[in-house]
Amino acid sequence: MEVDLIFKIAAIGIVVAVLNQLLIRSGREEQAMLTTLAGLIVVLSIVLQEVSSLFSTIKDLFSL
Repeated sequence: MEVDLIFKIAAIGIVVAVLNQLLIRSGREEQAMLTTLAGLIVVLSIVLQEVSSLFSTIKDLFSL
């Protein structure tokens, strides 16, 4: 696993947290929840790609 992946996930988390707080303080709770959900989906898609790559590497390693 690369360190860049951790930094990407952390950066997305920080941006989503800041946007969430700004939207909540301005009275837009629905948009804050959607922003949080969108950030979660983006991070899950990144992690899913890495897990798929891991399984492909294991498959190639054991010649399955």
